[in-house]
Parts: sequence; structure tokens; C-alpha cells
Amino acid sequence: MRMWNALLFVATLVGCAHQAWAQQHSHSAQPMVAQAPQTGVPPQPSASPPAAMAHGDMHAPTIFTLRSGIAQGRMVYLGVGGEIDGKVNPMLVVHEGEVVQINLINGEGAEHDIVVDQYAARSDRVLGIGASSTLAFTADKTGEFIYFCSIAGHREAGMEGRIQVTPGARATVATIAPEIVRDPTDLPAPIRARPPQIVRVDLETVELKGQLDDKTSYNFWTFNGKVPGPFVRVRVGDTVEVHLKNDETSLMYHSVDFHAATGPGGGAEFTQTEPGQEKVVTFRALVPGLFVYHCATPSVPHHITNGMYGLILVEPEGGLPQVDREFYVMQGELYTAKRFGMPGHQEMDYEKLISERPEYFLFNGAVGALTKSHPLRARPGETVRIFFGVGGPNFTSSFHVIGEIFDHVYEGASLGAMPITGVQTVSVPPGGATVVDFKIARPGRYVLVDHALSRIERGLAGYLLVDGPADDDLMHSGLAKR
Repeated sequence: MRMWNALLFVATLVGCAHQAWAQQHSHSAQPMVAQAPQTGVPPQPSASPPAAMAHGDMHAPTIFTLRSGIAQGRMVYLGVGGEIDGKVNPMLVVHEGEVVQINLINGEGAEHDIVVDQYAARSDRVLGIGASSTLAFTADKTGEFIYFCSIAGHREAGMEGRIQVTPGARATVATIAPEIVRDPTDLPAPIRARPPQIVRVDLETVELKGQLDDKTSYNFWTFNGKVPGPFVRVRVGDTVEVHLKNDETSLMYHSVDFHAATGPGGGAEFTQTEPGQEKVVTFRALVPGLFVYHCATPSVPHHITNGMYGLILVEPEGGLPQVDREFYVMQGELYTAKRFGMPGHQEMDYEKLISERPEYFLFNGAVGALTKSHPLRARPGETVRIFFGVGGPNFTSSFHVIGEIFDHVYEGASLGAMPITGVQTVSVPPGGATVVDFKIARPGRYVLVDHALSRIERGLAGYLLVDGPADDDLMHSGLAKR
């Protein structure tokens, strides 16, 4: 009995601490001032997204996180993140056909697990404070089902909740802010053969509240109102005349640094632009390649993380080999005050930024940008090219398309060298880029990821959808045909 009372006391303290984490103060930092939050809280595990990224996909499951604890004198599961945050034995609502992942965190040091009998799903047991485990299943049966702890006496002591599996696919959630996602098909056509010329590029820096996730918004800083900024396409030898206008409603100075340019700050020294003003910088495109551009106004990482990055392609003379489809994809991070998946408005956390502790990893600016909003699409037999870059500001990407092999990769986006062939994954540093192409040999859903795969659970996944039969000679369910 004494041991049980001691356990209750310790777990109650942990439960109180958890509630304090959920209610920590939100703040934002001005770009020139590094103000640390006053919480003193260590980095927390990723919280649950409020909705599935896709129907029935093992690479983008519906995720819930539960922490063991004590509430109202009982042993319970406490929801972590999203709409279940802080709730006791929360109802977990999923839809028919979704892949469900439940993360279990030990919050008070007693032995626990989590079981869903109807789906024959069971986690490992967790013994120490902070230890974690997961279980996963496909919700192919509708109705209400029980999840519980199978340790003797724990279910009876209160560790039991319900999973509701609703028939049909998940409905689209209403938007709460304008979409800032750059459509991956939004890029100019190839230049082909032409002599060098003067190319005018118009960029407008726009600060706006945009949709980050279902029921979540963020104040993005953008080039031309989208993340990433517009895809700029020139050829080697062109003279690039950049007109940078800072929207009159902006609060910040902004600028642009082109990695394709040779000169002070890539043009940033000439384009520090106050709200309502316009600056012009001109440079020669001397080297073929795919290059990042970004805002270079202090605090530079603050401007970049908020969405101020894009790509400029300098085609070699005569252009690139022809393909059927081209796509424009960039990866970035967001450092928000509240945990990943929390509904409402998110603000930037400067301490997390300079400590490199992002809450979100994103393709084209938002969770679900390339799954729900703008998946890539192609047909069997077509050749696909992806222009891929990392805005960052801090993390390298291990770019990979699950289910495909890159036929050609231009390492470091160097277009003056021969591409390498038969590549599975490409390492792209922040401020770097690559060009990959491959032929679609069969239908299917191919998943774009950073192969640092934990980042899927912080928002980083995209789809290339290719319609057609799921089984063929290249891959099919079951034994080899004889």
C-alpha cells in the first residue's frame, strides 16, 4: 500500500507537470532580438496531427500520442498534442481504411502497455519514465473499440479508452486561413535553344497569415504570396534583372540573395528594402545549375524559416534533356512556440530556431501540401523530373521517393557534369538543391520523403500519384509467376 501511495504521489506530480507543458506561454520574437521563452521546458515529443495525411497509407498514418499518468486518483492515459491534448483516456476518432499509429509514453515510471484486441495490435511494455513504444493497425472494421493497458489491475484502475472508426473517408476540413502552398506544377516551360538575353524577374515580399495544417495557421513571410517563392528559369549567359518590391503592409525589411549570382551577398546588399519600396539588382548568370535564393535580412534564419526561399534554374546552353513532366518541390522547417499539431494560431519560437529544434518539417510550406492539397500526378510510361531544394534554414534532407529509383541525379544540382545513375537517396544540404529524373514504369502511389523518416511524423510527406492497375509483372501480391 505504501508503494502504491508513493506511485500515486509521483504520478500526480508528473500529471501536473504535463498540464503545465500544455499551457506554456506562446510568444514570437522580433527578427533583431533573440528573446528566449521563459518555460525552461526540455524538447517534447511530437504531438498528434489533428487529421490523417492520407487514406490508408503506411507512410502517412493517423497518429495519436498518449502518456501514462494519474488523474482524479486513477491511473489513466493522457492525450498529448492536437485536439486530444490533456484529455483523460481520450476518444480516438479515425476513419475506415486509415492506418492508425498510437505512440505510448511512460509518464510516471510504472510498467504499461497499450492493447487493441479487436485489431490484434499491442505495443511493447514501457518501464521507465520517458520510455516509449508504438503500435499500428489498419482500421478496416467500423464501430467503437477499446484500447487498454494489459498489466494486471491497470485496466481496472482506469487505463481504458475508446477508438471510434467512422465509415467512409475523412472529410476535408474547412480552411481557416489562405493557402500559401506553391503548386509543384507551377514552373515555367523549358527554354530550349535561344541566345542570351535580359530576363526581368519580379518578386514581391508579402507577409500574411496562412494555413499551416488543419485548424492551424501561421504568419508566413513569402515571395509572391506562396512557399516556396516563384521558380525562376533562365539560361547560362542571361542577364537577370530582379525587381524586389516590399509590400506596403509589411512590418519588416526584406531582401533577396541569389546563390546563382556572383557579387556582394548574392544581391542582398543592393536589395534591403523597406515596406512600400522597391529595389533593383542585376547580375549575369555565369554557371549552369539549380540554385537557392532566399531573404538575407537579419535575422536571416528567421526570414528563411518563415518561408522566404525559392529556386532559380540556370539552364545549360541547349537546355536539359526533355522529359514529360517537371515538378518544383522545396523542404523547410518551422520553429513554433506550441507543439506540432496543436490547433489555433502558431507563433515562431526564436530559442527553438537558434537551438535547431523544429516542430514542423514541410514540403512547399504546409502539412499536407503535396498529399492533400497538391499531389504530384503522372501517367505510366512518362518521364518525371523533380527540381528539389532545401530552404532550411538548418537541416539537410535525404531526399527519397519510396517505390522509385532515380534514373539520373545531377549531384549538387551541377548541370555542367554528367548525371549519376541508379540512385536511391540524395543528400541535399540547407541552401542546396538537386535535379532528379526517372521513368514511371508502373502505376501506384509513390511517397516523397526525407529518409530521416521521423520527420514524416512532423508533417513531411508528399505523393506522386500514377493511375492504373496495382498488380503487374514488376510488382504484385503473392508468389512469383512460374
